[in-house]
Amino acid sequence: MGKQKLVLIGNGMAGVRCIEEIIKQEPDAFEITIFGGEPHPNYNRIMLSKVLQGDTQIKDITINDWQWYKDNGITLYTGDPVVQIHTGERVVTSSKGVTARYDKLILATGSLPFMLPLPGADLPGVTAFRDINDCNTMLEASRKYKKAIVIGGGLLGIEAARGLLNLGMEVDVVHIYHHIMERQLDADAAEMLKKDLEKQGMKFLLGKHTEKILGKKRVEGLQFKDGTKALADLIVIAVGVRPNIKLAAESGIEVNRAIVVNDRMETNIPNVYAVGECAEHRGMVYGLVAPLYEQGKVLAKTICGTETEGYQGSILYSQLKVSGVEVFSAGEIRDSEVEATFKIHDGIRNKYKKVTVRDNRVVGAVLFGDSSEGNKLLGYIKQGADVSVLDQQAGGGADAEDEAICAMSDKETVCSCNGVTKGAIVSAIRGDKLETFEEVRECTRASSSCGGCKPLVSAILRVTLASGEEGEVEKKTICACADYSHDELKEAIGRQRFGTAEEARRLLGWKEEAGCSACRPVMSYYLGALNGDSDQFAVAPFADGTYSIVPRLHGGLAKAAQLRQIASVMDKYEVPQAKLGHDRLELFGISDDKLAEAVSELAMPVALASYGHPVTVTSCEGMKYDPLALRDSIGMAIALERRLEGLQMPAPLTIAVSGSPLHRAGTLAKDIGIVGVPGGWEIYVGGNAGRSLRQAQLLSIETMDRAALELAAAFLQAYRELAYYGETTWDWIDRAGLVALRERLFNRAERAGFMERLDSDREISLSRSIQRRPAAAWGRVN
Repeated sequence: MGKQKLVLIGNGMAGVRCIEEIIKQEPDAFEITIFGGEPHPNYNRIMLSKVLQGDTQIKDITINDWQWYKDNGITLYTGDPVVQIHTGERVVTSSKGVTARYDKLILATGSLPFMLPLPGADLPGVTAFRDINDCNTMLEASRKYKKAIVIGGGLLGIEAARGLLNLGMEVDVVHIYHHIMERQLDADAAEMLKKDLEKQGMKFLLGKHTEKILGKKRVEGLQFKDGTKALADLIVIAVGVRPNIKLAAESGIEVNRAIVVNDRMETNIPNVYAVGECAEHRGMVYGLVAPLYEQGKVLAKTICGTETEGYQGSILYSQLKVSGVEVFSAGEIRDSEVEATFKIHDGIRNKYKKVTVRDNRVVGAVLFGDSSEGNKLLGYIKQGADVSVLDQQAGGGADAEDEAICAMSDKETVCSCNGVTKGAIVSAIRGDKLETFEEVRECTRASSSCGGCKPLVSAILRVTLASGEEGEVEKKTICACADYSHDELKEAIGRQRFGTAEEARRLLGWKEEAGCSACRPVMSYYLGALNGDSDQFAVAPFADGTYSIVPRLHGGLAKAAQLRQIASVMDKYEVPQAKLGHDRLELFGISDDKLAEAVSELAMPVALASYGHPVTVTSCEGMKYDPLALRDSIGMAIALERRLEGLQMPAPLTIAVSGSPLHRAGTLAKDIGIVGVPGGWEIYVGGNAGRSLRQAQLLSIETMDRAALELAAAFLQAYRELAYYGETTWDWIDRAGLVALRERLFNRAERAGFMERLDSDREISLSRSIQRRPAAAWGRVN
């Protein structure tokens, strides 16, 4: 079977990043052709301000040079944009008459600068600030003229003004609003930035509405609606961009504000996709590089036929260095949009911090002068963290910064643009003996796009080099009885089969022969989970010496006969108490000598806690009693509980299935929540309704019942194998990283391995409970 023909329209950052991801996944599957409108290979548009300053060349901001295209067998047409798409014949035609057939087509046409429709906008000396050609126009003007005006006080306009200042021009920034960078900064931070920029020589005309551009043969200045004027030899219009959708619209592809795509980045035309600034997803059009790269990864999986949860949208944030000043903003920053704010304004050190809160959850943040807390705050915003996290205030100085770096998880993302974690950076520094920021950037791509994370990358480099080869994290042992961490104990038990916990402690060099209350259940769980047929049980009686029984009511449903049988057993064996809670019915106070008989008399399965914690699944009322139910929640709950029968988990967990997006079973606050939606099932993981409320995160959307059941079961098997004893699902997800976990679960081979081991473990557990069922094996569910 020959290679499929893949055509990319647009040689910009988003499209080419998608091609990079495709090549990583399927290096030999596609014959790739790229059409670009500019006469250059792929370059970093974010760094155009560096070119404008005159000390950086196009080669310095090139991401993929000519040789990269050649090495990857890519046919590249530069300076030759596509002008026609024939979706029926699957052919594109360029401005120079080049035709190319495709099996799959990606539209990455980006955006165009929005040029204000002002009288005089066509005069010489008026330019946008969008590409290399615009930079060259401005550079040439700076050699002849001295007075410039930039229309637009957003990030792009400020960067253009800073570049022109560096070229020796006098610069006024004209802005329609009363404070600059209103999308990224609140009024306080904007005023602080304005004062800093004024010290650098920049001037501002705020609250000004331009009426027309003055001049006859060449631009001479601006006239405003209030009657005032400003003189200039160069006018730069930097008021924003608009998606470039003309080609798509003319080709019958659905457009709104931009090209409409679904979660898989598919358009309404089969085998035609869109990514980047030209794409509209769930009504949103993104212009920042991090969301566009996220889209590119999803699209690469779609095109390569790899399972993907789809693009779910992004929290907008900016971590920048504006004219030498560190700036960070994320989420909702306007006071009118939130309930409360937390502010620190340090006028002496010229630093500012603002965190916004709604419903006691962190929803936004602004930092000025020091953006080192940016990644941490972004994490709080993504998690919807409780406001109590703000009580954990770090002190100032280098020691506090070092402590914060050491406290970061290796799974925490440092460079969101390129998806680079702290662990990847540390590994590269140690493995490749890196010593400079430039070497780290080259090796990992961290800070190679927008550059906003440079301070954090530099700090990680400094701390890693100072910590030496041993690293900065001290090993945490299970308890004082042993020198083993959780990972080391799991590895030791997996390597050697032990018959009993006593034997394991003796051969592994435990300091206390009997262990302690902390390590005994840990040892029992790992022996049971890893050895499979261990005789060790972690079940212990209550303080009064009695046990409890949990009758297994599949899906949380009980029939009258079952309830009568439970009541009969309670009467016969003098069970003093029954409690309904945690999605199950539990019978308390059964003596040791009556336990086995009571279980036998129930004549129904019970949730068995042997070396860990059993699984029970509840559901909503079901399609028969819930008119809004879209899916059979009861059937799904029963099927999942039976699939997990007998399996033990490292910590107590709750699982629920709701038949509709109303979440009637409380699915967003469960360890696993499965929700019926019009397209199938949404699977959420890592929720909690205990003392610390935690909303579950979306793991995937599955269209078929079987696929949803399998993914939920595979997630739990991964949890059984990879989590530590006592570690909740949300703590495990935070430690392992949800993205990394998804990649493992969506890898066909890995998922098949998880399911094979789950079925094997389930078979062993069920056979063990039938063959030998000592009284101590039945009992308390912790």
